[in-house]
Amino acid sequence: QVQLVESGGGLVQPGGSLRLSCAASGFALDYYAIGWFRQAPGKERELVSCISNSDASTYYRDSVKGRFTISRDNAKNTVYLQMNSLKPEDTAVYYCATVFPTPYEFCPGSDRAYRYWGQGTQVTVSS
Repeated sequence: QVQLVESGGGLVQPGGSLRLSCAASGFALDYYAIGWFRQAPGKERELVSCISNSDASTYYRDSVKGRFTISRDNAKNTVYLQMNSLKPEDTAVYYCATVFPTPYEFCPGSDRAYRYWGQGTQVTVSS
């Protein structure tokens, strides 16, 4: 059974940091692109960052470049999103998702390419 479980969200002050984790089960995530999405109230879901299979490439949306870092620990079957210099506009529910079982060698931009999703973790940036 394929499952993704996010953790690490919470309340943080502007300028603070959080590290989100996405633990996978039921498949080996190093062979598949993993994306982090977020959705703020009243806004559409957006792709924040992605790491392709075999770590061939990474993607960051412009608003998080230089602040967020995506990484993968294959031994733990887990993908991380390190978020630094957080801003109030980063407030959202964050989801990880995988393109499994399609072995794309890149990060698809459309959320329709991601078949399995976690339940989400809330990130709130506020003073």
